[in-house]
Amino acid sequence: MTPSQLLSTILVIPGIIFLIAAARLCVQTRRQVPLSLAGKWQALTSLILFFIAGYLFFIVIQIRQLVFPVEIITGLVFFGGSLFVFLVIGLSRLTIAKVQETDREIVRANTSLVRKNTELEKEIAARLEAEGRARARLQHLTTLHAIDLVITASLDLRLTMKLFLEQTVSQLGMDAGAILLLNTHTQTLDHGADWGFEGMGIRQSRVRLGEGGAGIAAYERRVFHIADLTELPNPFVRHALLQKEKFITYYAVPLIAKGQVKGVFEIFCRRRFEAEPEWFDFFEALAIQAAIAIDNATLFRKLQDSNIELTLAYDTTIEGWAKALELRDSETEGHTQRVAELTLKVACALGIREDELDHVRRGALLHDIGKMAVPDTVLMNPGPLTEEEQQIMRRHPGFAFDLLSPIHYLRPALDIPYCHHERWDGAGYPRGLKGEQIPLAARIFSIADNWDALISARRYREAWPPAKVAEHIRSLAGTQFDPNLVDIFLATV
Repeated sequence: MTPSQLLSTILVIPGIIFLIAAARLCVQTRRQVPLSLAGKWQALTSLILFFIAGYLFFIVIQIRQLVFPVEIITGLVFFGGSLFVFLVIGLSRLTIAKVQETDREIVRANTSLVRKNTELEKEIAARLEAEGRARARLQHLTTLHAIDLVITASLDLRLTMKLFLEQTVSQLGMDAGAILLLNTHTQTLDHGADWGFEGMGIRQSRVRLGEGGAGIAAYERRVFHIADLTELPNPFVRHALLQKEKFITYYAVPLIAKGQVKGVFEIFCRRRFEAEPEWFDFFEALAIQAAIAIDNATLFRKLQDSNIELTLAYDTTIEGWAKALELRDSETEGHTQRVAELTLKVACALGIREDELDHVRRGALLHDIGKMAVPDTVLMNPGPLTEEEQQIMRRHPGFAFDLLSPIHYLRPALDIPYCHHERWDGAGYPRGLKGEQIPLAARIFSIADNWDALISARRYREAWPPAKVAEHIRSLAGTQFDPNLVDIFLATV
């Protein structure tokens, strides 16, 4: 074997090894090849086996020194190589097409995923926005409920307005707020309450209806808005009062209850604020709550004033009746007021409730109201009364009962007019009550009445010294007077 033949044989051996490895890979990969490529893959495997056979045949020729036409072998190798290249290129094209199709599928999938991601992001954003609105609505409802509690818990208008502003201004996203109340006599909106202001200028607010932001809101019964208070001119008329506050945005809403304007709720913000429709709904709902609170407090105050005036009128009438009785007998002038004060003093020392003290006072003032029915000939008689006159005089507690019992307001005050002549031992009149059967107020008044009568001068006797009166009252303890009250009375007076 010539050196060139030996070299060619040595070079062919690695080629055979690579071809055998390639054939093995083809066989192993055959099951993974798609059916559309199976025929070409089989042809490619066959060509590899053909090359292996050709290389082995070439080695045999070289080793055995066989005579064989080299041209035939070369032609076959060239033919097989060109066919192999054709198959490889065909498979490569198909692979490239598959890869491109896969790329297109991936692009379509990516596009779809991007679109779905975008839709999902929009849905998430919408849900977050809906959750935010839901939380805001819940907060609004909580605020409205808190305001309801404030309204029902207190009828003090100033306190209610202050708590209202504390609850609402921050919920509206504002920095400060104020309530102006309508003065129906002057037709002006005057300061009622404020919250969040750095200075006190707002408390000098006094705006006429139809003037300024608040006046326009009340007059036209609508929400009034100024986007930028610093842009002049604008309808706001209290710039001088609020110059140091540096407010930008302003809103005002009228407070209307039962068709009547009660005032204006105005809010201020130190930045530009753009409101949404839901915010306006909440703002107007708060205005309705504030109007109800103001209306309730105003009605309650008027009711209180009416009740006080009525009570004063009743008491003035009672005092007038008492003075009318005293006018019939000048000697007893001032007696009624003095015994009323004495009785109240002792009643307070005994711890009688304040609501009962009013009835005690009225009863003391009216203790002799029954004498209105006693003839002057009996009442003004300077001498001793006959038996018949005494019987007439003893009827005056019954006359008092007949006069006062139909009056519901004075019924609780009947104890003294009806029972002040009863005695502890039961020997009194008109019913002969005994001991604690006699109402406490009447027992107190009986002692006070005797005390004042004895220390005061009468046309038929001189006034007694207080020491003598005290000794006299002590002597009647347990018979005419309640013994438990005598010492307390004397210690009090």
